[in-house]
This record gives sequence, structure tokens and C-alpha cells, in this order.
Amino acid sequence: MRYVLHRLAQSVVVLFGVTVVVFLIVHLVPGDPIRIGMGTRFDPEIYEALRRASGLDRPPLEQYVSYVSKAVSGDLGVSFRSGQPVTHLLVARLPATVSLAVVGILIALLVSFPLGIISAVRNGSAVDSIVRAVSQLGVSLPNFWLGMLLILLFSSTLGWLPPSGYTPITEDPVEWAKRVIMPGITVGVVAGSILTRYVRSSVLETLSMDHVRTADSKGLPRRLVLSRHVVRNALVPVITVTGTQIAAILGGVIVVEVVFAWPGLGLLVYDAVRARDYPLLQGAVLLIAVIFLVVNLIVDLLYAKVDPRIQLGGDP
Repeated sequence: MRYVLHRLAQSVVVLFGVTVVVFLIVHLVPGDPIRIGMGTRFDPEIYEALRRASGLDRPPLEQYVSYVSKAVSGDLGVSFRSGQPVTHLLVARLPATVSLAVVGILIALLVSFPLGIISAVRNGSAVDSIVRAVSQLGVSLPNFWLGMLLILLFSSTLGWLPPSGYTPITEDPVEWAKRVIMPGITVGVVAGSILTRYVRSSVLETLSMDHVRTADSKGLPRRLVLSRHVVRNALVPVITVTGTQIAAILGGVIVVEVVFAWPGLGLLVYDAVRARDYPLLQGAVLLIAVIFLVVNLIVDLLYAKVDPRIQLGGDP
């Protein structure tokens, strides 16, 4: 509990720094969001009224203090473009991103663990070389290219899957599955390729440990040695990378969501940048920062669960 409280205190400091950096960046970007939103229907009186209503007529420091004080209570402001509360927009987009993240990380784990373990056990063999080459290819593939290739193959050519869009799983699970599989594969291939390399390295390191060699020398079945002595010890560094990948996906894979018109946080951030929607952009980045901090805390807590030798808080 003491460690958790310490990490929460650190998270507050990090979030404060995030708000400062994001506030400065979005206000340094050229372009007046009110003027852009009005388009050709510019009226000086309406323009000034909107600036006063949004607080853009006040000094930057006063704007920042007002934003932080409201954000603490959950009020992230109102979107310049839609006029809706930012919190409402973020909550509405979160299920789409969560569903994409779950599918993507499941695909990544199902691919990376078997391939990484097989590659490590058969180190130096032809199988190992093939797995390493495939994982390197997966890391190198651009998301947008892979996404468009899947659309071309499974939608345009074969007609098996819809090319884009999103259906909530609560409305139609079958339609949701049809629409999530291609963006899920696009996300999972890259994440799985990264995880495969880490699983291989971690298993290789564990195989060289003394207790594993002792188990082998006693004549224990190879499968038993792998399941009891290798995989569990190899999980600790892999958990870190898995947590990072989950946080990255939840934070919004902008390119993937744009290609598949997937209404998640990434597409929301993209639209906010285009429209100079300061409140929406600040709220989305703040939420993404919270997601990263929560996932990292969960990962640290899993360390002690997977390996009891690890002591949280730096105690010996």
C-alpha cells in the first residue's frame, strides 16, 4: 500500500507536467481555433463573444490555472468544434479503443509467445532464423500500408469483411467481430513482432541459468523444464513490454484508426489537431497520460506476483 501511494504521488507530479507541456504546445501552434471554426461566416461580434465564452481572451496563465482547477473536478471543458463536454466525447470514444486494444494485444500474445519460445529453444536453427526474420519484417511494416493491404485483400478482392467503421459489441457481436478483426490484426502484427523478440531474448537468458541447467542434468522432461523453470522466470521482462504495448494501443493508434475510420481516441486526437480544438486535444492527451500511468503501475504490481523475489519499493 505504501508503494502504491508513493506511485500515485509521482503520477500527480507527472500529470501536472503533462498539462503544462500540452498547454504550452497547443497554444504555440499557429491558427485561431475560433476563426477556423467560423470559416467563411465570420462576424466580429460573434467572434469576440465566442472568445470570451471559451476564455481565450484571458492571459495564458489565467487560462491554465482555470483549466487545471476544473480538470481536478473532472471538468475538461467544452469542445470548440462540437460544443459538447470534452469528458462526454472521451467516454464515448473509449469503448472503441478498448475493444481494439483487447483484440490487438490478444493477437500479439497468441503469436509472440509460441514463436518466441520455439525460436529460443531452437536457437541457431533454420526455424530460429525464420522467426527472427518474420519478427523483424513485422516491426518494419508501416501500419497504414498493412491496413490498406488487408482492406484490399479481404474487402475489395474477397469481399469477406467491411472495409471500415465500428459497431459496438453490445449492439451486434458478429458485426463488431467483422469490423474489428482487420484493425486488430494491423495492431497485433506490430505489437506481436516486438513481443516475439523480447520473449526470445528473455527465454534465451533464462535457459542459461544454473537452476535450468540443473533441471536438465537431472533428466527432467524438456516440456516440464520449460513450463516450470523457464517460462515463469522469463515473464518478468516480457510483462514490461506487454504493458507498454497495451498503453500505446489504448493511447490511440492514430494511423490505424484513420485508415479504418475507427472512432477511437487516436482518431479523436487527429480531428482535434486539425480543428485546433484546444480543450478536446488537452483532454485527450491527459486521458492518454493517465492510461500510461495506470498501466505502468499495474505492470509494477504484477512483477511481485510473477516473481516473489522482487520487492516493491526498493526494499532488499
